[in-house]
Amino acid sequence: MKAFLERAATLIATADGLIIGAGAGMGVDSGLPDFRGEHGFWNAYPALGRARLHFTDIANPQAFVKDPHLAWGFYGHRLNLYRATTPNPAFSILKAIADTLPFGAFVYTSNVDGQFQKAGFDPERVWECHGSIHHLQCLEVCCPEIWPAGDFVPVIDAENCRLQSDLPRCPRCGGLARPNILMFDDMLWVWERSEERKRNYLAWRETVQRPVVVEIGAGTKIPSVRMFSENTKASLIRINPADADLCGAEGVAISLGGAAAMQGIADCLSEWVALRK
Repeated sequence: MKAFLERAATLIATADGLIIGAGAGMGVDSGLPDFRGEHGFWNAYPALGRARLHFTDIANPQAFVKDPHLAWGFYGHRLNLYRATTPNPAFSILKAIADTLPFGAFVYTSNVDGQFQKAGFDPERVWECHGSIHHLQCLEVCCPEIWPAGDFVPVIDAENCRLQSDLPRCPRCGGLARPNILMFDDMLWVWERSEERKRNYLAWRETVQRPVVVEIGAGTKIPSVRMFSENTKASLIRINPADADLCGAEGVAISLGGAAAMQGIADCLSEWVALRK
C-alpha cells in the first residue's frame, strides 16, 4: 500500500491542477449514510422501512405530489443532517493540496450535501452533477428559477419521517417547492446551476496542462463520477475500499477509505518535498 500512496503523491506533486471526483463514499468518513442497499437505507430511515418504501419510492418528484410531508420529511432530515455535519479530514487535505498547485482544484461530485463548499472550496468550482439539497426549485417549474434553501428550517418528526413545519413554497407562484436535485424519473429538474458549473469547469480545464484526478468513494451502480474521471484524459488516483479498479485508465488504485488514503498521500507528499529540498 505504501508504494501506491507514494505513486499517488508523485502524480500530485508533478501536477499543476487537481480534479476531484467525489461519490457517496466521500461522506462516509464524515458519518453520513450512503444508502447502500435497501437495508442501509431503512436503517437510516426506519419509518420508510416499516412502510416498505424503497429509496426510489421517495427520491422522485411524484413523492412530493402523493405525500409532500413525507417527501419533505426525508429531504428535510437530510438537509438538517448535512447542515450539522463537519467535513472529514480528506476535505481539508485536498484543499491544502489544491492551494499549493498553480491552478488549484475543480470538484465534480454526485453528492448533493454541500460539504465541499463547507470545507472552503470555491463554490464556482464545485460542479454538482445531481444538484444540491441546499437549493430549491418549483415542483411544477412555473419558472426556471433556483434559490437558496437557507431560509427553510425544517422541523422533522424523525420517528415517522414527516415534516411538521410549513412546506416550502415557490416565491413566484406559491406552489410547492422541492429540492433542486436530480431524482429518479425526473423530467422537471432545473439544471441551469449545474450547467453553469460545467461551463466553469470546461474553461478552467483549458488552462491546466498537467492535471491529476483524485476520485474518492465513487460507486458503480450510478457511475456518473467514475465515467467523468475516466474521461478526463488525466492520470487517475482512484480511492475506493470496495472497488478501486482503474477500468483501463492510467494511474493508481488505492483500496482505502477517503480519509485514510488522503492522510497517507499527504504524508508521502511531505516526504517527497523534504527529499527535494
